[in-house]
Amino acid sequence: MTPASKSRKRVLSGMRPTGKLHLGNYVGALQNWVRMQDEYECFFCVVDWHALTTDYADTSQVKSNSLEAAFDFLAAGLDPERSVIFLQSHIPAHAELHLLLSMITPLGWLERVPTYKEQRENIRDKDLGTYGFLGYPVLQAADILAYKADVVPVGEDQVAHIELTREIARRFNGFYGTGQPVFPEPQSLLTPSPRLPGTDGRKMSKSYGNAILLADPEPVVRQKLKTMVTDPARVRRSDPGNPDVCPVGDLHKIFSSKETMAKVNEGCRSAGIGCIECKGWAADALVSLLNPMQERRRKYEENPRLAWDILEDGTRRASAAAAETMKDVRAAMEMSLDYEAPKVAQQ
Repeated sequence: MTPASKSRKRVLSGMRPTGKLHLGNYVGALQNWVRMQDEYECFFCVVDWHALTTDYADTSQVKSNSLEAAFDFLAAGLDPERSVIFLQSHIPAHAELHLLLSMITPLGWLERVPTYKEQRENIRDKDLGTYGFLGYPVLQAADILAYKADVVPVGEDQVAHIELTREIARRFNGFYGTGQPVFPEPQSLLTPSPRLPGTDGRKMSKSYGNAILLADPEPVVRQKLKTMVTDPARVRRSDPGNPDVCPVGDLHKIFSSKETMAKVNEGCRSAGIGCIECKGWAADALVSLLNPMQERRRKYEENPRLAWDILEDGTRRASAAAAETMKDVRAAMEMSLDYEAPKVAQQ
């Protein structure tokens, strides 16, 4: 795949490096990325600069967390022969384009982004009153537009960010486009993301301490499942339950076979099985999913240089694509790096 190849639609997506990924990351993003590799020209990025928007005070773990994310990308099935897998911070074009786009982005556009207010209200232990935090949607727009991405796979909570990217692209094209727009307006590609509960029944998140990691070995997975909350109406073993209101039932719906799901429905509703047996079946399904991933991951854990080489190669390929975009951007803004005689203003 060459940087200039556009025979297929181009997709760009990224993930913040927060350490080892969990099942929620897999169901919400990675699983879909793997499926997209045969249909799209794929660029997948570890967005380590985005990690600084909230964790700027301590950067000591950013590099190691980026490598952990790369391990999980590769373990989940991303193929460096079919996708460009790279590090955001190793491509200066992202920063340059972020700067240029920030010049034309109205402040009000950023202040109305839903997640800006939500995170300011919910993250109380960090000072988020920074330019970087307010402006991170512009950096996200630069990540997307640097590759002239046609589509961006997102969940519903990120649609507003892609719409902002479209508005920024439209504004840039309006100011600097000369008949031919510099940027396409990327489309949101809503990806199916079923509700994945953590062990306490809330949305799975490492910050809640309720996550099952993709790298968790089998004994850890089974132990975490044993502590998982179930249907609150099922107090005694003899009480019938309802898999539709049970977090363990939600896991079965996502990961278990139709045959197992039939046994869960029949056994739970009739009190024919206990919660411990039901949790064991869910653990079986998770272990069968995670074991092959962990086998692939082990290769990179034992020789991290292999993953780093993939990131470096991907970064070279992504840099070439971003460089082509930046030539177009500078030309449109009449800020080319090549010397040209300055134009004389008309009197």
